[in-house]
Amino acid sequence: MAMTMKSVLLLMLGLAMVATSSGAVYKMYEEAVTLYAELAEAALTSSLISKEPPVIEPVRLHSGTEENKEALRKSRGEDDEDFQITEYQAQRGNTVAMHKLGLLYYYGLRGVRRDYGKAYHWFSKAVEKGDTRAMELLGEIYARGAGVERNYTEAYKWLTLAARQQQYSAYNGLGYLYVKGYGVEKKNLTKAKEFFEIAAEHKEHGGYYNLGVLYLKGIGVKRDVMTACNFFLRAVNAGQPKAIYQVAKLFQKGVGLKRNLHMAAVMYKSVAERGPWSSLSRWALESYLKGDIGKALLLYSRMADLGYEVAQSNAAWILDRYGEESICMGESGFCTDMERHLRAHALWWQASEQGNEHAALLIGDAYYYGRGVGRDYERAAEAYMHAQSQFNAQAMFNLGYMHEHGHGLPLDLHLAKRYYDQAVEVDPAAKLPVMLALTSLWIRKNYDGSFLVHFIDSLPEVYPVIEEWVEDVLMDEGNATIFTLFACLVTVLYLRERQRRQVAAANPQQPDGAPN
Repeated sequence: MAMTMKSVLLLMLGLAMVATSSGAVYKMYEEAVTLYAELAEAALTSSLISKEPPVIEPVRLHSGTEENKEALRKSRGEDDEDFQITEYQAQRGNTVAMHKLGLLYYYGLRGVRRDYGKAYHWFSKAVEKGDTRAMELLGEIYARGAGVERNYTEAYKWLTLAARQQQYSAYNGLGYLYVKGYGVEKKNLTKAKEFFEIAAEHKEHGGYYNLGVLYLKGIGVKRDVMTACNFFLRAVNAGQPKAIYQVAKLFQKGVGLKRNLHMAAVMYKSVAERGPWSSLSRWALESYLKGDIGKALLLYSRMADLGYEVAQSNAAWILDRYGEESICMGESGFCTDMERHLRAHALWWQASEQGNEHAALLIGDAYYYGRGVGRDYERAAEAYMHAQSQFNAQAMFNLGYMHEHGHGLPLDLHLAKRYYDQAVEVDPAAKLPVMLALTSLWIRKNYDGSFLVHFIDSLPEVYPVIEEWVEDVLMDEGNATIFTLFACLVTVLYLRERQRRQVAAANPQQPDGAPN
């Protein structure tokens, strides 16, 4: 029951992303911040208890309206061709491949199951070849006790070897050992600070974070909250989870930074998503790759309730793409088409509120074309505006088209041109469709009411018919060859006719058809 309540609060935060000063929303932010802080702390704590690095590898099932085949291919674990090539190279003595395999097994990346034994094996092999990065990771493995018996003396040995080889991130581990007095003669805060400073001087985010902790708590130095904030913010820019958590706490309490519950919630959330429950995401992806769509939807829906944007968009995409295969449960059995569309729409909207521009674009398309909902140009424009605010070129183009035709927005050719121009500025790949749109705009402006304008306006209705004809007739292999030859013949005849006319124009006295 408690988890259900948390899920509700997380969804409430998604609905409150638009800044407002109302007391109700402020209270909702406070509740959401408290919840996310609890989950973020659990995420960081669990990584220490479980001895697993806090890593989450979100995989989107789709790219726009198409399946994200490349990302899915790379998520097939040991069955992936790239993995097998890397394994073969490692077995043949390639140091880079050994290190890469160790990382895949250590962090459980690209669909590979975590296996600390195999990670240790490949890191050890890489160390024999002189790989300094693997030395540091062996030190971390011994310090964590991940797949081996915890041994701080061994950890100190490997971290020292890595540091001597200018692997500067290893200084963070050495500093930690001196702060705790693990694997060394005795605790030495001065030496720990020196090691953290060496790491920070070489732009290692762990060094920034550790120095921030020293100054925040006054460990071995005079307490200085502003200096701590500066170090934490540098680490945040590098994506350091513990630093993100600390800055979120400072935003929440207004210590060293101006109190900002919105920023605190967003930052706590990013840390919370690295928690042990991220294994649900991996399980969902594995189910999807095996073709178990119903289980994948169930797991992604569970993650969506926890506020994961990637899970929200993945669940929505499954509902839209697989229909009845998704085994969606409604109020009285399996979802009707309407229930399925409405649930997908709600998930797309939640994802869009968290910055997913493609989700907002798909919502706009649903309202514009009446897919699963009643056609509503005004709501379509609202969704496109949301995507446009996130610099989505397609949304800008769509808004230009709606202004050009007065669909849900005022008929305004100047605004239409502005949106078309913005689309090509954001994405140069939009140059051709924008050029065609501007041509249409010029024709509409100079030849309003003409046959050309009526023809252009009829294209949206004609296009599906043409598309079907191209798919069913033209794309047939034999027909495609015939049409290609026919097009070449027409082109040659056209060019010869144009040449003949140019010659005739250059020699007006020569009768048409006379020999050259």
